[in-house]
Amino acid sequence: MSVAKEIGAALGRASWIRKMFEEGTRLKQIHGPENVYDFSLGNPNLDPPVEFFQALESVARTREPFRHAYMPNAGYPHVRAAVARQISEDHGLTLTADEVIMTCGAAGALNVILKAILDPGDEVLTPAPYFVEYGYYASNHGGLLKTVATAPDFSLDLAAMEKALGPATKAVLINTPNNPTGQVYPAADLEALGRLLAKKSDRYGRVIYLLSDEPYRSIVYDGVQVPSVFASYENSLVATSYSKELSIPGERIGWLAVHPMAAHRDVLLAAMTMANRILGFVNAPALMQRVVGAVPHAKVDPAPYQVNRDLLCQGLADAGYEFTKPKGAFYLFPRSPVPDDVAFVATLQEERILAVPGTGFGGPGHFRLSYCVDRKVVENALPGFARAMEKVR
Repeated sequence: MSVAKEIGAALGRASWIRKMFEEGTRLKQIHGPENVYDFSLGNPNLDPPVEFFQALESVARTREPFRHAYMPNAGYPHVRAAVARQISEDHGLTLTADEVIMTCGAAGALNVILKAILDPGDEVLTPAPYFVEYGYYASNHGGLLKTVATAPDFSLDLAAMEKALGPATKAVLINTPNNPTGQVYPAADLEALGRLLAKKSDRYGRVIYLLSDEPYRSIVYDGVQVPSVFASYENSLVATSYSKELSIPGERIGWLAVHPMAAHRDVLLAAMTMANRILGFVNAPALMQRVVGAVPHAKVDPAPYQVNRDLLCQGLADAGYEFTKPKGAFYLFPRSPVPDDVAFVATLQEERILAVPGTGFGGPGHFRLSYCVDRKVVENALPGFARAMEKVR
């Protein structure tokens, strides 16, 4: 084989996803993009807030020596300090610049963390359904991703988590608000998880870290608040990006933060700073660091996403679909009306609707809809959802 066996195997597993995207391209060529209803990708359709553009223009106009030179691998100290102040405000815990590392998005942050903590054979547990890339991130660094079943509403199943935790567990990776389900884990569940991890860490004589992937933290509905993992467990780390809250996924800017009371805090931070460099990131993009550091409070207004969520939920409910209404993010994860979710996604394609089978997220029997789209896409797709349901009944 001309490519590595692991990558070749990954390409084979992903082939049905590629076919879906290829089918979407074909449908758009035949019917026109406006007549194909694409719910496949979590690509924010809202413009960044005006403060972002103002800061970008200001930063781009500034001329001074070494403006675009290397900086410390952890990022500019003044940007880390600004981010730390915002984290402290959001999480109710005082952090300093020393506990923050600027990264190339949340994906970069998670890879930096896992590079720093995993030895070959270490296990990372994650509730399923889950973001499909987690398995690749763990294997990138010699780890093994193990999935843990969730409750029917996609909330944490703590009994299942306790059973899955073992002597090889190095970290539990959660994503709240969740992709693909939109679930937000309540404080009581996080506190119980923290107690469980503390107990298991003592039992096995090794720190089990709690990693929280939070790029959708500010995209929540109906007054929902996202609790802080820092309040639940000292050996916790947060990874996030500005991709969704500023609608800038292509800019690849984010950060990771470590609980100030985490065990081995100093060596952990040193290891992650080194990992930021040797993984090839070197440092987060200089221009974007300055921009987000200048507007740490800026966020998109999620109200249009909520409008889409409500329209989609009402329309699917009227058509007979079953689902748990999402509390955050911009994904809906309905149950497929037939056991084969890949086959049902193909039925949706007959109605020119593009969705992602739940099998790809470790949630077979479901499908994911990303509603970060124009409102007209939702409205015009609803009759097709109803027809697809009628076809399989």
